[in-house]
Amino acid sequence: MDDRTLAATANTERMRSLRRRFLINGTAAVVGAAGTARAAAPLGAVEREVPADATKTQGYPLEDSSYGSRSQFETEVRTRFKTATPASSWTMTPLQNSIGIITPSGLHFERSHGGTAVIDPAKHMLYVHGMVKQPRKFTMADIRRFPSLSRIMFIECSGNGLTEWSKPTMKTVQGTHGLTSCSEWTGVPLATVLREAGLRTDAKWLLAEGGDASAMTRSIPMAKALKDCLVAYGQNGEALRPEQGYPLRLIVPGYEGNTHIKWLRRIEVSDMPFMTREETSKYTDLMPDGKAVQFSFEMDAKSVITSPSGEMQLDGPGFQEITGLAWSGRGTIRKVEVSTDGGATWKTAALQGPVLPICHTRFRLPWRWDGKAAILQSRCTDDTGYVQPTLGQLIAARGGALNGPIGSIYHLNAIQSWQVANDGKVSNVHHY
Repeated sequence: MDDRTLAATANTERMRSLRRRFLINGTAAVVGAAGTARAAAPLGAVEREVPADATKTQGYPLEDSSYGSRSQFETEVRTRFKTATPASSWTMTPLQNSIGIITPSGLHFERSHGGTAVIDPAKHMLYVHGMVKQPRKFTMADIRRFPSLSRIMFIECSGNGLTEWSKPTMKTVQGTHGLTSCSEWTGVPLATVLREAGLRTDAKWLLAEGGDASAMTRSIPMAKALKDCLVAYGQNGEALRPEQGYPLRLIVPGYEGNTHIKWLRRIEVSDMPFMTREETSKYTDLMPDGKAVQFSFEMDAKSVITSPSGEMQLDGPGFQEITGLAWSGRGTIRKVEVSTDGGATWKTAALQGPVLPICHTRFRLPWRWDGKAAILQSRCTDDTGYVQPTLGQLIAARGGALNGPIGSIYHLNAIQSWQVANDGKVSNVHHY
């Protein structure tokens, strides 16, 4: 061998040795050298030995076929709401740890009615039929051939905050508001797919059906379908996650989360809504007179302070940045106001760019805490002029008592209150 070959061989062996050493360190409980520490690895991260001085230690090598993992020091995860069966439940996004406006795909909230479906994209088809000129079956390859687009949009479950109507129940913002997340979605305009099948002029509604065990179905107005709906196969630069509807999901901008049908397999076109189980016995808003409001699709403007928020601990009087998220299913957030005295006075917060329609918007306000008890609140206004209501105003509109049951459990977008105690402990309270 020549010198160059020998050097290359030696370097390869050195890298293999390093790789073996770091793989062992990442998977076994190895006792570190004096002056080192270890951090427990969260789900999705590899636990590695922590050197006393990273500048004096060779870093671990790049993997040949690694997906990549976050730091072992980042521990935020989704939490599941306890239901009778985990197959029909939801997990909530840790908004208290959120940065910016994009939710990592692995932390996007989940809502499933029949568990997470496992579907082979090579065999999956989207069937379009009903009031069309030519029923069509589209393979995933067919869908991907169409011109695509990407949009950053939030999705919010209409049951977000359902535990909070009568009394403060969940302790953290993850529990009170964690059924909303914001992603970049990539796919094909639904209008493109529908027009390929040839819509009849009298078509007014469509039924979207999922390919999961519950065969989740919702009726969507045709005007909305043609306006801005998206048949998505991508999320945040990669394929949809299984729990987000892999390989195909319907995105209905601004509408309640259950209309964003996951594992999309069928679209039936009609001249009227289908009145399915999910839009009759479920996902309706009961009113004081006993009637139910159906098809209350759009998510009203809403905001919440994510820091300081429930279960956090302020470390003493002085500067604190108040930050949070605001969103509206009807358009763009134009203003967010923050109160530190339970709504007696309000200050306008700064909106951190980008500020996009039907998207989470981050707001910020500097605050100097004086060490006394305080009530933190936020309220937003969107570009339609809609102002986020108090809980009292919302209950008055829906019926029921402030401290008793009300008819509806959906669409709670009331102002959230966080109480800061004298010792700096933050808790969830109702403040009218």
